[in-house]
Amino acid sequence: MSMTALIHTNSTGNIIIQLKGSLDFEYSETLHKEIEEILAEHPASKVTLDLYFLEFVGSSGIGSFVDTVARLNKTQICVELSNVKPEFMKVFKLYKQYDMNQIIQGNDDSFTNAA
Repeated sequence: MSMTALIHTNSTGNIIIQLKGSLDFEYSETLHKEIEEILAEHPASKVTLDLYFLEFVGSSGIGSFVDTVARLNKTQICVELSNVKPEFMKVFKLYKQYDMNQIIQGNDDSFTNAA
């Protein structure tokens, strides 16, 4: 299954992108470009990637995804993650070059304790 994205704006003007399907290498660069465009059009908005409907995270796509989030958050946190499933937390934990705790909403250090 490929990945699709539904884009919503909440009442405060922040943007929620619901990812559905499979996160793989092919979609990561497209996602990066789409988020960059959204941030350029709405520079004061925070973008949240909602991973609730994500069914699969491929090892080839996760590195690219983490790099994408890191690049977008290089100067300040403008992209956050929500509804990260425990099995995906384990995969994210492998990419220690970026502190994912900073961007996962409602985390309360559960990420660092995930094994």
